[in-house]
Amino acid sequence: MEYKIITPVAIEPVSLAEAKLFTRANDDAYKDYITTTQSILPGAYTSAQTGVSVDVLGYTAIATLSAGTCSGTITAKIQESDDGTTWNDYASFAVSTGNSTEELAYDGTKQYIRVYAAVTGTCSFSASVVVNSGDSTDDALLSALITTAREYCENFTRRALATQTIEAYLPAFPGEDRFELPLPPLQSVTSVKYKDSVGTETTMTVGTYYLVDNESNVGGIVLPYGHTWPNFTEYPVNAVKVRYTAGYNSLNPLPKAIKQAMCLLIDYWYDNRSAITSGSVSSETEFAVKALLNMYRAKWF
Repeated sequence: MEYKIITPVAIEPVSLAEAKLFTRANDDAYKDYITTTQSILPGAYTSAQTGVSVDVLGYTAIATLSAGTCSGTITAKIQESDDGTTWNDYASFAVSTGNSTEELAYDGTKQYIRVYAAVTGTCSFSASVVVNSGDSTDDALLSALITTAREYCENFTRRALATQTIEAYLPAFPGEDRFELPLPPLQSVTSVKYKDSVGTETTMTVGTYYLVDNESNVGGIVLPYGHTWPNFTEYPVNAVKVRYTAGYNSLNPLPKAIKQAMCLLIDYWYDNRSAITSGSVSSETEFAVKALLNMYRAKWF
């Protein structure tokens, strides 16, 4: 079965910050790359405060809540956003009654975070976001290595390691009542279409003429009970076309062993840059990577 990627991966399963930590790219002059931004300015507050946003994409970050005197309570949390407009709660600080300092690490994947604090009584406090931006000299290299490592692991496991849109092509419908789709795990199917000998394309109705199996290890398209595939004269090439979304996501997270294999490759190529152009991997690294990936190698036809 032939296929092509329609919409490539937007968010890699290993972040730039994670790659920097794993390769120890920021061991030197750590303090030089620390920046602190006041999300909520120091003050005595009697109502809820929404802090300013901070760009943290690709970096490690910690939010700090510093409370002074308080006649009530401070209930604060980190909020996150992709665009700086739509915000969702990420995690909450412990409720403070004053004279305390709380820290909360941000390990998410959104571009922006801020601190939001609800207040009862009158409370003096402030909130900051501390970002370790790291040395950006090798950011482009590390970003390229992350993508290369994912593609290596995808090729070996025959799986989609992050969300992407794929289109698969068949010369005709199979003789069986189902067919599997490349690069599991399958998230959803957008369309199933077939084209007759004169080029007329027909879109099939899900639930009526086909079912989606996205629960099996390798998902696919299944005939409903009592139905058969359409009877038509096929177009000479790629008569059947399926567009779908595949890849691990927040509901079905990437297995830790695959992520560790990616990190091993990134680390090896980062330390052995001459190996990048040749695509080579040391026998020890290759053994470790394949040992981690073998248990997740998918079979689809």
